[in-house]
Amino acid sequence: MGLADLHIHSVYSDGTATVEAILVHASAKSGLDVIAITDHDTLEGALKARELAAHFRVDVVPGMEISTNEGHLLALFLEKPVEPGLSFIETAQQVRRYGGLPFAPHPLSRLAPSIGAHRLRALVREHPKLLAGLEAENGALLYLGENAAAQRLRWDLGLAAIGGSDAHVLNEIGTAATLFAGNTSADLRRALERGEVTPLPAQRDARYIRRQLKHFALRYGLRIIQAAEGLLEEEPRLRWKRLDD
Repeated sequence: MGLADLHIHSVYSDGTATVEAILVHASAKSGLDVIAITDHDTLEGALKARELAAHFRVDVVPGMEISTNEGHLLALFLEKPVEPGLSFIETAQQVRRYGGLPFAPHPLSRLAPSIGAHRLRALVREHPKLLAGLEAENGALLYLGENAAAQRLRWDLGLAAIGGSDAHVLNEIGTAATLFAGNTSADLRRALERGEVTPLPAQRDARYIRRQLKHFALRYGLRIIQAAEGLLEEEPRLRWKRLDD
């Protein structure tokens, strides 16, 4: 049986590790057979990682985490980048046209941009063969109950389920994964298309939670500050004025 981490970010988007460092870490410090580089709205890092993969132990699947106007979409086995900003359905259809497999990542997350249960149910009802599955185990969620809920949802909808770390730093790689028959990316694709994969539960300790809380505070805190600064530039009347004594 093979093990794959299907959701990893690099410095090509908001990750902190180069693709070379990811390949070294996954090859030397994990039991993974396959990894997917899935940067936000770019395929560049994933294609570079695949080029370098021949020098490492792990196989590489090129992918993207695409920003739709209804939440993120995880695309695997992409050969061409997909434009962000489309609807979830349009994005999934484009992924299919490019030969990729579309998944709903962290579908029930309250913090990450996600499609949500109501919209996902409607999508599966209206386009039953469009999605390849959903991410039922995401290693980066602060509240693991959202993974349990995603597991229940995937059984309700009859969808295949995958696991991925959603790693943004090296030591997060492999904190959630996908079990499949075989050990290559070709084996993985066959298993995904048949729905014969098993998401493995996220594994992390208290230190991981503290790191994630710090990462969240820094990431979203800075965004709030930047948004406020932008608002002040647009609306000078909102700037603070010191009152004279």
